[in-house]
Amino acid sequence: MPRIKVKVDPDLCIGAASCVTIAPDTFQLNAENKADVLDHGQEPGGESYERELEVTQSEMENILLGAQSCPTLAIFVYDEAGKQLFPEM
Repeated sequence: MPRIKVKVDPDLCIGAASCVTIAPDTFQLNAENKADVLDHGQEPGGESYERELEVTQSEMENILLGAQSCPTLAIFVYDEAGKQLFPEM
């Protein structure tokens, strides 16, 4: 399974929650109305704006759709080699 890193920039996040709607197992809004990153619906170690996840190809595609839905491009997705998958550079 691919391993990816998902990061939310809390300074860019406006709490639109489109990512939460599309990928609720990976994103949820915290008390500050910013998107936290979950690991398959869990928060190991507590709330976090960044996590490394082991995902299926289908899960990765869903996370990318969630990132693409963000109106402020606050979500960054990297492959296991550190290459930025989204937003494309």
